[in-house]
Order: sequence, then C-alpha cells, then structure tokens
Amino acid sequence: MEILRYLGEIIRQTGFFHSTPDQLLMLGVGILLIYLAVARDFEPLLLMPIGFGALIANIPNNNLMYDGYFYRSDLKNSAAFVSRLNSQNDPFSIYLKEHLSADMQKKLTDYTVGKLDSKFESDLLTELNNLMNGQSFFNEDVFKNYRISSETLKLARTNLTEEKRFRLNRLLIEEVYSDEIYPGPGETYGLFYYIYHGVKLEIFPPLIFLGIGAMTDFGPLIANPKTFLLGAAAQLGIFITLIGAMFLGFTPQEAASIGIIGGADGPTAIYTTAKLAPHLLGPIAVAAYSYMALVPLIQPPIMRLLTTRRERMIVMTPLREVSRRERILFPIVVCITCLYIVPAVSALVAMLMLGNLMREVGCVERLADTARNQLMNVVTIFLGTAVGTTMRAETFLNLATIKILILGAIAFSFATAGGVLLGKFMNLVSKDRINPLIGAAGVSAVPMAARVAQKVGQSENPQNFLLMHAMGPNVAGVIGTAVAAGVLLALLG
Repeated sequence: MEILRYLGEIIRQTGFFHSTPDQLLMLGVGILLIYLAVARDFEPLLLMPIGFGALIANIPNNNLMYDGYFYRSDLKNSAAFVSRLNSQNDPFSIYLKEHLSADMQKKLTDYTVGKLDSKFESDLLTELNNLMNGQSFFNEDVFKNYRISSETLKLARTNLTEEKRFRLNRLLIEEVYSDEIYPGPGETYGLFYYIYHGVKLEIFPPLIFLGIGAMTDFGPLIANPKTFLLGAAAQLGIFITLIGAMFLGFTPQEAASIGIIGGADGPTAIYTTAKLAPHLLGPIAVAAYSYMALVPLIQPPIMRLLTTRRERMIVMTPLREVSRRERILFPIVVCITCLYIVPAVSALVAMLMLGNLMREVGCVERLADTARNQLMNVVTIFLGTAVGTTMRAETFLNLATIKILILGAIAFSFATAGGVLLGKFMNLVSKDRINPLIGAAGVSAVPMAARVAQKVGQSENPQNFLLMHAMGPNVAGVIGTAVAAGVLLALLG
C-alpha cells in the first residue's frame, strides 16, 4: 500500500494528471504554428519559436515559467497566492478575502492545511473574476502602504465603467502581489520567467529594430522623400481598426494594441501591447506575424482591385544617387526629430536609426555585422519563445482571440489599400509618374512588401523594376508605424 501511495503521488506530480482539454487544444495550436513555419515557410524565424513557446506554456507542472499572475492551471503553483490570501497581517489579503463567499473562505482554509479539492482553483478563479466584474477593490486606507503605480491610482479615482473596473482590479492584484506570488515555498523562478522580462521590460523589440536598421538601405527613401507620404497613408489600417475594436467592446488600450497589427510590424505590435494590454500579447503577436507572413497572399488581390492595368505598368524614373553624407545625416536627423515629437517610442526609433548609422558610417562594420546577424538571431529566439509562453489556454482560447485575428486581417487590408490609393492620387498630381503599387509597400514588412510590389508590377510589364522605388515607402512604413504607436502610447499609456 505504501508503494501505491508513492506511485499515486508521482502520478499527481506529472503534467498528465493536471492537463485540461483546453491545454491539449493549445498544444495543437503550437504544433500548427511550427508546421506553418517549417512546411509553409510562414515567418519561420518567429512563428517556430512562438509555436514552441506555446507548447511548453500549456504543459502543467513544468516549472519553466512563473509569470506573477494567480491565473494558473495547476494547484501546486497556486500555493503561494493562496498562502498570501490567508495572511493574517496583510491588509489587502484581509480586504480581498472578506469579499469572497463563506464557502470559498472555508475552501481557502482547507486548501492551506492540505485538503486538496480538484475544483478549488477553477472555483477561486471564477469567484475572483465575478467579484472583479462586480465592484472595485480599491480603498485608500488599505493601499496606502503599497507602491501602486500612478496609472492605477488615476484609474482608481475615476468613475469606472465595467471594463475599467475589471482592469483596475487586475492591476491592483498584480501590483500588490507582483513578484511575491512566485516562487512559492521552496520553489524558484523558471527560465522563461526571466526571458519574458525581455518583452515586459521592453528590451527585445528595440534590439530587433537595431538589427533591422543595420540590414536596411534607407537610400531609396532619401532619394525620393515623397514616399514618406505613402508610408504614412499605410497607417490608415491602424486607426480604422482601433475604431472597429472599440466598437466590438475592447478598451481603448486593447484597441490600440490590436490596431498596430495593421502596420505589419511585429516588434512594434509587441512593444505597444506589452505597455497597453499585456494580457493580449499572445494573440496579437501571433496575428501580427501571421499576417506579415501572408503578405504575398493578402496584398496582390487588393493591389489589383484598386489599380488599373495601365497604372500597374507605369515605369518610374530611376532614383538619383544618394551621397554618403546624406546617408549618415539621415538617421541622426530622423532620430532627433522623432524623439522630440513622439518620446513614447524613443527606444524603437533610436535603435532603428543607430543600426542604420552603424551600417552607413563604414568604420564600425563589426558592430553592424553583429547587430544584423548574431545579435538579431539571439534576440529573435528569445522574443519568439517569450511571446509563445504567453499563449496559455486560459488567456488564448476565448472570443477575444477570434476577434483579434479578424480585426488584424481588416487592419492589414486597410493599410494596404491606404498606401495604394494615395499612390494613385500622387500619380495624378506629381510631375514624375508614380506607380501606385509601391504604396502597398507602406506597411512595415521589410523587405517582403517591397518584393510583392515588384512582383505584381513585373507580372504586367517584365521591364518594370519597382523594388528600389518600393523600398522607400517600405522604410517609411517602419518609421510611420513607430510614430503611430508613439501617438497611441502618449494618449492611452
């Protein structure tokens, strides 16, 4: 019998014992992302690590990540939160516990003395969520000894809608317990807890931008500054989708994060979401990179629908030669200008321009090579797996995820259309002919969107070479998306 007891204890420690149908479904989602990356070549550098991160995030009891939330699918990792909730000298614990039902308070006591109830955690989560939807936990006296952020205090002192009340309660619980929830007694933080801080602390996206800057030639944009307008027009998708998301019930912060998908810029989408709506990081990152991968499928039908064959055949005047002085001054001037105008995205713009400056000066080739190769590769691995670990079943499998995927497609379509339509207008008023197809490259998928413009144009006229012309709005789109994100962060952050 003793052997059976130990065997039962071993079984209870396995992930199989704690797995739920939702987690098994998410394993399938992770495998699907890996398949799309490997077999279909859809953004493999990021979808593959994201898919793998989703796999490990949905296997219970693997101790790879503790994320500071009490939303966990296995009882063992709830122990620290429950222990804090039962504290006799923590004002917030006492205040929170008083709002729970008598039945749940008894369950909390039973849980701490070892009477495990397989339904306990789901019951606790349900009751807390209902409670958070029903009232605010905020009380000045209870929270005066806690370091509550100014954002949370500002939210707490306003008249709250149901959505804002729920967000306030989430913030309070996360800020008060923060890192003290995990690790539990005798436990340590997992590897991916620390890796995820590269996203949470806004480290990885700027480093990705450093690599992009070191890889990208800004010369076509400098040679034809008018293409800045095409990059700006392609941001139409961001603001159209923001309005649509709010209409569907998302908060302004969530809607802004979803709208950034329209820029087809994964790092900026992650950077913005980590600041405004971190609970949506998984679905937004997956949508952003999935649609980036689908640029060759999504854009051509829209480009053909909005242009005539004659417009698609337009051959543009060759670009002028850009001097070395211009190439060096451009990232410096753009960096200074953008940082003054939109300081909220200083890190993204500064690193993008630093990478390009290192590329152009010629005397730090070793640094430029490291930025676009070794560093870029390492950060891509960490960024992908960190985002993947946010795709837990309890936060990913819901109606909001489906809405985000649909809104992402809408955002991307409007972004493409905005660039093409402005290209048509510019062709009418400009003395130099402009092929409207290059406007589709105003989204930030560098250089994929520019290659699509080249392919569509050349299918109509084999002698038409649009790639370098399209790189202008393509680079402008990267800057434009960052600026749009900065405006949204300044207004909503």
